[in-house]
Amino acid sequence: MSEPVRRNASATPRDPDQAAARVRIRHFSKSLPMSLLRAREAVMRHFRASLRRFGITEQQWRVLRALTSGENFEVTELAEATFLLAPSLSRILKDLDERGLILRSTSSTDLRRGIVAISPKGLDLIERAGTESEAIYREITGRYGSGRLLELQSLLRQLEECLEGPEIAS
Repeated sequence: MSEPVRRNASATPRDPDQAAARVRIRHFSKSLPMSLLRAREAVMRHFRASLRRFGITEQQWRVLRALTSGENFEVTELAEATFLLAPSLSRILKDLDERGLILRSTSSTDLRRGIVAISPKGLDLIERAGTESEAIYREITGRYGSGRLLELQSLLRQLEECLEGPEIAS
C-alpha cells in the first residue's frame, strides 16, 4: 500500500512576488467540468441499480439506446454519438454481439467499415429496461420539476452548441 501524499510545506512559495505570480484559478467546487460530473453522478446513481438488474453497464446502455435512434450505424458514427473511445466501443460491441443484443456487418461499399444495428433481442431488452428507466425519469421529474428539467436540457444544448467549433485558445 502506498503512503498518502503529503503536502510539502517547503513547496509553497515564500517569496511574495513569486506567490503573486502564481496563476489564480477558480475554486475546485466552481469548476464547470466538475459541476457537470457531479450532476451526472447524481442522475446516474438512480439508474445504476436498474441497469445492473438487466445485466448491462452504463456504456452498454448508451450504445443500445443510440442504436434505437436509427436503422444502423457505422462504428465510427456510433463512437461519436456515444462519446466512447474506439477501443472501449470495440470491447462493448464484442460483448453485446456475443449476447445477441446487436447485429454486426460490413459496409457494402467499403469492407473496412463496420455496421452495427440493434437486434430483436436488444430491442426487447430496451423495452423491458426502458419501462424502469421511464419510471426513474418520472421520479426525477417529480423531484426537480418538468419545467426546470426542460430548461436545464435546453441550457445544456445551448452550452454544447456555443462551444462547438474551434477550441478556445489559451
